Amino acid sequence: MAMDSGAPTGSFRLSMLLYDTRYRSYTIQIFALFLLMLGAAWLVDNTIRNLAALGKDFSFSFLWNVSGYDISQRPIEYSSTSTHARAAWVGLLNTLILAVMACVTATILGVIAGVLRLSNNWIIGRLMTIYIETFRNIPALLWIVVFGAIMAESMPAPRDFRGDTPEATMQVFDSVAITNRGVYIPAPQFERSLGTLDLGFVAPSLDAIAFILVVVLSIWANKRLIAHATKVQNATGVRPKTWWKSILILFGPAIVLLVALGFYLDYPALAGFNFRGGIHMRSSLIAMWLGLSFYTGAFIAEVVRGGIMAISKGQSEAAAALGIQPGKTMRLVILPQAMRVIIPPMISQYLNITKNTSLGLAVGYMDLRSTLGGITINQTGRELEGMGLMMLIYLLLSLLISSAMNLYNNRVKLRER
Repeated sequence: MAMDSGAPTGSFRLSMLLYDTRYRSYTIQIFALFLLMLGAAWLVDNTIRNLAALGKDFSFSFLWNVSGYDISQRPIEYSSTSTHARAAWVGLLNTLILAVMACVTATILGVIAGVLRLSNNWIIGRLMTIYIETFRNIPALLWIVVFGAIMAESMPAPRDFRGDTPEATMQVFDSVAITNRGVYIPAPQFERSLGTLDLGFVAPSLDAIAFILVVVLSIWANKRLIAHATKVQNATGVRPKTWWKSILILFGPAIVLLVALGFYLDYPALAGFNFRGGIHMRSSLIAMWLGLSFYTGAFIAEVVRGGIMAISKGQSEAAAALGIQPGKTMRLVILPQAMRVIIPPMISQYLNITKNTSLGLAVGYMDLRSTLGGITINQTGRELEGMGLMMLIYLLLSLLISSAMNLYNNRVKLRER
C-alpha cells in the first residue's frame, strides 16, 4: 500500500521558491544577500565619486609621511620625525598596555566586590552595593575625568619633594613618587643584558623574553609535578608532599636567571625640576587605568555575584558538613563551578575595556584613537583611510580577545558524558 508523506511531488516550478517550505528560506536569504551587495556597491560607487569630486584618491601612502607631532607616553622609540605608521604603532601599544592593566585590575576588583556583596556582614555587603551601584550608573568618561582631576589637583608637585624638610615624601620604601605629573616607579635593569631583538617596528627586550619563557616553563613543570602527585594518590591513597618542590620549580629558575643577568632596580630620583630614572606612568595613564578599572569592576562584580548565586546552596551546605571553612568553600568549591557561568559575560566586559580606551583623548592619553584616529587624520586629511584602518584594528583586537576567552571557556565548561 502506498503511503502519502505529504511532501510535494512532481517537477520543479518557480512558484516553489515562494510556496515550498523546502526552498523558501533559501530564497529569502539569497534576496537579502543580493540587497546587501547592492547597497555595498552603491556605497562604494558613491564614495569613489565623492573622492573624485574632491580631487582625492584612496591610498595609505600617508602612513609613511613624517608625523610632525610628539607622543608623551611612548613604550618604544619615537620622535616627531617618525612616520604616521610609527605613531599609529605607538598608539596601538598604548592601547594594549592600558587594556591589559585595566582588565587585570577590574577583574580583581570585580571578584572581590562580587564575593563581598554576598557577605553575611551587613556593613560590608552594603558598602559593596554602594560601590557597584555608584560606579556602574555613572558614565566611564566622567570617572576618567574625575581621576584625572584628582591626579592633577590633589597630588604634590615634584618641587614638594625638594629640601631638607620636604612637604611630600616618596612611598613604598622611598622608591615610588606620586606626583601631579604621574607616578614614578623603579625600573628593572640588568648589568649583563642580553640586548634587544630588533624587528623593525618594535624591539622587544631579550631579557624580558627569556624571563617570560622561564616562568612559562616553570608553570608547566609545576603542573606536571601536581599531575604526578595526583596519579600517585589515586594509585596508593597517599599524596606525596609537593609544596616545597613547587616553590623551587616556580621561583628557583627565575631567581637564577635574574642573578645571572645581574638584575637590579633603577630608582627614580629628583633631578632639577622633575624626577629622573625609573618608569614614568603619566597622570593620563593613571586616570584611564583607575577610571576603567573601577567602572568595569562594578559590572564584573555583578557578573561574579550572578555566577555564585547560580550554584546550588547544597554545594555550600555539603562543604560545611565536611568541616570546610567558608573561605576555602568559596575558593575551592563555589568559584570553580561558578566560572562556567561567569566567563561568557566576562568576554563582553574585556571587550568594553579595550574599546573604552578610546576615551583617553579626554585626559590627553595618546592611544590609537588619539594618534591614528585623531592627529594623523587632521594633518593628512585621510579621514576615510584612517577611520577604516582604525576600525579594522579594533575589530581584530576584539576577535582575538573573544577567541582567547572562548578557548579558556571551552576548557572550564562542564563536559557531559
